Amino acid sequence: MSPSVAGLVIIGLMLSCGVYLVLERSLTRMLLGVLLISNAVNLLILVVAGPSGNPPVRGRTVLGRDITADPLAQAMVLTAIVITMGIAAFVLALAYRSYQLTTEEEIERDPEDVRVAQQSGDENTDVRTPRPPQDPDAPADLDELPESETEK
Repeated sequence: MSPSVAGLVIIGLMLSCGVYLVLERSLTRMLLGVLLISNAVNLLILVVAGPSGNPPVRGRTVLGRDITADPLAQAMVLTAIVITMGIAAFVLALAYRSYQLTTEEEIERDPEDVRVAQQSGDENTDVRTPRPPQDPDAPADLDELPESETEK
């Protein structure tokens, strides 16, 4: 049995809407985006798992079906639901704390991120000290063997 095209289109729409919401600067929209992505992936796992069948218990049959259901997909979805619940609780706590501190739900641009984004890509603006050029044929410090006292 092949998955229905309508179901796959709905999953694709849910994923694209979730990605769009995650890229917003509002914490509530980010949370809704994560939940949409999680639900879309859960539906995708169930669609890909195949058709429903008999319970995965030896000797049990339901409605005369010939195949046995795959319990791995159901276990993966159940685990994903629990993980999503934990992430949702964490993001809700972040949103609440952010609202307490700033009384705004929008995330502002960090000045340090803006400064890094404005830097040009050339090496002259690098704040680190430049390394001297190394000979590619010379062994690295870690590759050299320690000298024994008999060789000295």
